[in-house]
Amino acid sequence: MIELFPHIGKTVIVQEDMCDFNGHMNVLHIKDVFQQGWEWTTSAFGLNEEYFNDGFSTFTLEDNYRFQKEFLLGQSIFPRFRLHNLNKKLFHILGGLFDESHNLCAIYETIEGHIDMNIRKIVPFREDKFKIMLEIKKIHAEKGFIPFDMRLKIKDLT
Repeated sequence: MIELFPHIGKTVIVQEDMCDFNGHMNVLHIKDVFQQGWEWTTSAFGLNEEYFNDGFSTFTLEDNYRFQKEFLLGQSIFPRFRLHNLNKKLFHILGGLFDESHNLCAIYETIEGHIDMNIRKIVPFREDKFKIMLEIKKIHAEKGFIPFDMRLKIKDLT
């Protein structure tokens, strides 16, 4: 399953301060690891500071987290990401946190809307950014079908 998430994030090792009273990694720290997905989209899609200075950004419209297996002190976490879908105004990212045995332990989905910061409304992506994203989606889709139900959906391109 790990190969279905082509973008490889930075490995994280669970530290003592990341663990809660249950002896496993606290959900807030898991969410922090998933923030690597935002860092990836910023660089890969070109939605960077320059783009923001041009008056555009993205806003999170909805997130979904699923926790399937706990992470314990000292364990390594291998974050991976995939551009699952997009249309002219939105994109849908999947994130997976895997353990050393490549078990999928946590799943993250987010829907992001493209915003014109001058009017603070959702607008279509600039064509140059959209083409980059379409190419990434194509490459990611070639890795195979995601074998679990996604909780979030966006309208496909028409």
